Amino acid sequence: MSQFFQIHPENPQVRLIKQACEIIRRGGLIVYPTDSGYALGCQIGDNNAMERLRRIRQLDVDHNFTLVCRDLSELSTYAKFNNAVFRLLKAYTPGPYTFILPATKEVPRKLQHPKRKTIGLRIPEHTIALALLEELNEPLMSSTLILPGDDMPMTDADDIVDAIGKQVDLIIDGGACGAEPTTVVEFVDDLPEVTRHGMGDTAPFES
Repeated sequence: MSQFFQIHPENPQVRLIKQACEIIRRGGLIVYPTDSGYALGCQIGDNNAMERLRRIRQLDVDHNFTLVCRDLSELSTYAKFNNAVFRLLKAYTPGPYTFILPATKEVPRKLQHPKRKTIGLRIPEHTIALALLEELNEPLMSSTLILPGDDMPMTDADDIVDAIGKQVDLIIDGGACGAEPTTVVEFVDDLPEVTRHGMGDTAPFES
């Protein structure tokens, strides 16, 4: 059975945030709240945790994993983009968007899309998620907690315990959060293309 932390959504307990990050650093797979539903997260490059995540979500090899970052400075370490794209990212982060961008050499090859060499990146607008990222001092490798056969992310910690409690190392109960997945925007030749409609407004990315 996984551990279960109740963390305050506006004033996260520092002790619990530190404990959660220690679990991640030891190879743990966690469930944590974001502004667009709960997500699965683990340390960048941890192959064992990544495979566990794949099994829970039944993901194929073409799935674009997401690196959840603290800010644009951190995001720019892992993705390549021009000034026009930077201005768009700056205007709409933090928020419920996942951006698919060309990966830099800092991104492990296993995390990149096998053909396009891209990576999903996002900056959440959620206090617990940002506290975890600040304590980790690096992005979380992440994927929205949408179980096979479902269209929407899980939003209730007790339901998550019942569904996958034995398959993860920690479930963080941060209360109610967003009930839709992120809007996914892929940049093809530096031009935005909305590939999934979710919480975020798509108008700024559609011509």
